Amino acid sequence: MVLPLGLSIVQNLAVVLFIAICMAIILIVLLQKGRGGGVGAAFGGGGAGSLLGTKTGDFLTWVTICLVALFLVLAVLMGKFMHPDTSSDLTPLGSMTAPEQTPVTADDTAVPATDMTEAAQTAEETAADIAEEVVPVVEDAVDQAAEDMSGAAEETADETN
Repeated sequence: MVLPLGLSIVQNLAVVLFIAICMAIILIVLLQKGRGGGVGAAFGGGGAGSLLGTKTGDFLTWVTICLVALFLVLAVLMGKFMHPDTSSDLTPLGSMTAPEQTPVTADDTAVPATDMTEAAQTAEETAADIAEEVVPVVEDAVDQAAEDMSGAAEETADETN
């Protein structure tokens, strides 16, 4: 039988208990009456005082303290003792082994110098071709932008006078 998260039955029960405690803490805190009435009053929590008596604030406070203490203890214990089982249940193909690796020597990774010089020459030629095409276009764009800016400056000067 494969259990969720690869944990034992006791560990799964601890997770369910932990989640239940979290939900209970959220609900208890929301029910508590704060200085401004809190969210508990918005959901009709005002009737909880008459249902549980006049000491409802004290009761809910103690329940909250106990639940938070239980939450902290359970969180520490789960962090210490719960680790997923590393058995074959978690690996879909059974035990997997790493492929055999062959050692790499300096001779295997060496690139002949002639290949490096040819690559460098090709890169230089490509860069020169691109520069021949791009530089005139950029110069034209810079000249056009300068003309536009000088025209705009002249118009602004005429408007201010």
